[in-house]
Amino acid sequence: MKKISLFMTALLFCMMFSFISCNKCSSPQEVAVEDTVENVVTEPANLVVENLISMDRQAMYNKVGGDYRWYETCMRLEDFLDEDNDGTLAEVVNVFQAVIQREQGFDTKVYKFQHFADGTYAEDSVIGFWIEDFPLDEEAIQVTYKEAYDNLMAVNMPKPHSRYVTLRKQVGPVDANPQYIFGNLRETVFVDAVTGEVFDYNPAFGKPEDGKGFKMPLGEWP
Repeated sequence: MKKISLFMTALLFCMMFSFISCNKCSSPQEVAVEDTVENVVTEPANLVVENLISMDRQAMYNKVGGDYRWYETCMRLEDFLDEDNDGTLAEVVNVFQAVIQREQGFDTKVYKFQHFADGTYAEDSVIGFWIEDFPLDEEAIQVTYKEAYDNLMAVNMPKPHSRYVTLRKQVGPVDANPQYIFGNLRETVFVDAVTGEVFDYNPAFGKPEDGKGFKMPLGEWP
């Protein structure tokens, strides 16, 4: 039960970000939870997103070699975006998928690496596959999390009452760049991870004024 609880916490955390850009969550179609590493304490540290991505990608290479996919990086801020805050992060979760040998054949496995500001680290995995996102491995991501945050705060646009952001490239009718997606189902702002441009609509669904997409996602988040 403890393994399932830890994995579901991570899964729900990433689901919160995936929900903000479409009405169907990008999530693993899971079969069974495996390989849990819980609450490994290193030391309190400033969470640098790019460093954690590099570290976890190296961990994936050590586990499975080069045949894996990086799908999302989910982040939780210490404070709400529309209140006094400086972008400091409380948690970062990196999501990967790899093909593994299983019994007499092959299967896919989703891995999650969780990093917390207090130095706690946890890792978990599940047999299944990740949907709704394109892989980020080969994407030319030029904008760091801090730059995306600064761009968001600099524009004359209402900030979401949220502490969440995810880096992902959503599957949609328009071939858009990866986006840093700040907010929740009620309020969402997108920052292009290649150009740094800020949008109040989902670029993966096109511009609302062109008759495409939607300014705000479907559904509601409590």
